[in-house]
Amino acid sequence: MAQETESKASVYEQLDLFGDIFERIRAQYVEEVDSEELIEAAIDGMLTSLDPHSSYLSPKDAAAMRVQTRGEFGGLGIEVTQEEGFVKVVSPMDGTPADEAGMEAGDFHHPCGR
Repeated sequence: MAQETESKASVYEQLDLFGDIFERIRAQYVEEVDSEELIEAAIDGMLTSLDPHSSYLSPKDAAAMRVQTRGEFGGLGIEVTQEEGFVKVVSPMDGTPADEAGMEAGDFHHPCGR
């Protein structure tokens, strides 16, 4: 029980140290630092220290990765995949430019527009 209490105290001391360093960087670093970016960098550093495959994606970066890996283009309102060198429509979204252009699920399009 005493070891567990000691361990918790040590963790709180380390978190307190992190907070102190964070505040000093914000207040005294030679350039202005974005707090959110600083925290994200700290989280990423913590995760990458575990193994080379762990890293942190901010909500914005995670959304961008979902778009890249899933092939969803919000501006057009269409979700696509690639099949045999063609772009295949997975689903147009109602009321979007893709829907208004008459695109339907299963349509195939050549990447260069042909």
